[in-house]
Amino acid sequence: MSDPQPHLLIIDDDERIRTLLAKFLIRHGFLVSTARDAAHAGRLMAGLEFDLLVMDVMMPGEDGMTFTRRIREHSRVPILLLTAKGETDDRIRGLEAGADDYLAKPFEPKELLLRINSILRRMPEAQPVDAGPKVLHLGPVRYDVARSELWRGSDLVRLTGTEAQLMKIFAAHPGTALSRSQLVEDLGRGNGAEAAQERAVDVQITRLRRKIEPDPKQPRYLQTVRGAGYMLAPD
Repeated sequence: MSDPQPHLLIIDDDERIRTLLAKFLIRHGFLVSTARDAAHAGRLMAGLEFDLLVMDVMMPGEDGMTFTRRIREHSRVPILLLTAKGETDDRIRGLEAGADDYLAKPFEPKELLLRINSILRRMPEAQPVDAGPKVLHLGPVRYDVARSELWRGSDLVRLTGTEAQLMKIFAAHPGTALSRSQLVEDLGRGNGAEAAQERAVDVQITRLRRKIEPDPKQPRYLQTVRGAGYMLAPD
């Protein structure tokens, strides 16, 4: 049996863009729903599960970055932001809001397709049912490697798709320093200026530390190794 088609939600106030993107992505094998604004998207998401959101930043009412932050309070669904702003600072703001990737308008539809497929490939895969549990302890936090889940006591810590992928990468190499360029490659972000991509990784590390460390400013478990990169140091 073939895998089910990924279901995408396109959120854009421009009806022409919604229609064009929907037709293009349907031709490439996706199920596609569309929403005209954040409020409309919220109603759809209350009744449907989506594999990825493609969302415009500049929308009437609640803008894309604000909606992204609100989604991240309860969901790790991958989010790709679209915007007319392409400067590095704007990309960083999108990542800080919780987006998994960021594409500046105008863009080639083929690049959008490549980025969507890259994000979906980075999402944690389901583990075999009989796989034995393997847990890394990070002080009061524990990471279930088999399930790709981060827990604080009895509370599940919500991770974005990129944060979840980072944890998988670090958990596969505990006690080993991984360079920023290696993390860029492993995350599938090998496009654009190298400095900007590595800075984006730094942003994701900062956000992940807030969920792991007792004191994110003095990291104990997700350490910076001078001249080498970042290292996960479980108990």
